[in-house]
Formats: sequence, C-alpha cells, structure tokens
Amino acid sequence: MPNYFEIFNLPSKLQIDTAALEKQFYVLSRKLHPDRFASKPVAEQEAALAQSSQLNDAYRALKDPVLRTQYLLKLEGVELEEQSKAATDAARATGGQKKQIVPPELLEEVFELNMQLQEMRAAKQMGEDEPELRRDLMTAKDSFDAKMVETQAELEGLWARWDEALEAGDETGKATARDAMVALLNKRSYLRNLVRDVNEALE
Repeated sequence: MPNYFEIFNLPSKLQIDTAALEKQFYVLSRKLHPDRFASKPVAEQEAALAQSSQLNDAYRALKDPVLRTQYLLKLEGVELEEQSKAATDAARATGGQKKQIVPPELLEEVFELNMQLQEMRAAKQMGEDEPELRRDLMTAKDSFDAKMVETQAELEGLWARWDEALEAGDETGKATARDAMVALLNKRSYLRNLVRDVNEALE
C-alpha cells in the first residue's frame, strides 16, 4: 500500500502546500465517488470504498501539521509512546495510566503543580474553595499554554531543517531533526495533559 505522501504524489516533507493538497484530495475523491461504481461488480465497489477510506485518512493526517509530523516519524520507524494507540489501550486494560515522559526542564514545575492539584482535589472533596490555590493553578495553566506555543514555533523550525536535510541527502541532519522532533512532540503532549489536569481540577 502506498504511504500517505505517495497517494498525493508528494515528497516526504513537512512543509507542504496545503492548498494544493486540498485540491488534489477533491480530484481523487471525485474519481472514487460511489456513484461512479454503482453499476460495477461488488469487488470493484469494495475496492473503491477501501481506497476512498485510505484517501480520507491520508488527507486528515497530512493537512494537520502535527499529525503530519507524527506520521512522517512513524514512517521513519518512530512510534511515539504518547501517541501510540497500543499504549492507550494497554493503560485502559490495566486501569493504569499511559507512560508519561517528563521533560527534564519541567520536572520542578510539574512537582509543584502535582502538589497544588492534590491540595485542590482535597479541598473540593471537603466542599471548600481555595481562591489563592485557584489563582496559582490558573497561573500554572497560563505558563503551560505559553510553553505549548513555544514548542509549536520550535517544531516549525525543525520542519525546515528536516526538509533541507532530505533534499541534501544528509542522513545525519535528518536523524538530528528527527530526534529533536520526537522530544518536542513528547513535550507538547505532556504539556497538553498538564493543561487538561488543571482544567479538570478547576471545574
């Protein structure tokens, strides 16, 4: 089966023309429309349906820059623990939590946040409101939101580095960019989970 980039005749790059991608998607969608296969044998109808489903999956993955990055890394043999369905399913089956990779630079903030979250949950169980603690958690959330924006900017810089290394056939450059993207995506996912935890505590 072709990979998602091949479906749209695109190189395996992270900076793509999304308008051209959308245009190509609609062209291919029309070719696979069920009405075109209504009088065809069932086998052909099913094949077209399968192709259409793959086309939709490919378009969804490539039009979103983060999903595109995750997909390209998967092609490179990297299955991000935070994003892996297997890890999610395993956590649900055991009733545990998905493995979290704490970025070293966040250790201190995360330790402080976990203490605050425990205090807030305890206060809620007692039916008490803690305005100062609520303010502290809001401040922490704002800080993590800002860090999310920073990781997005850093990620965009790495897309350019990956594409340049790909064009130059620079395997070392590709490996460096790939490893940096993995670290950033794990950090981004971890930050998103922290923001979710704060929002739940503040509800």
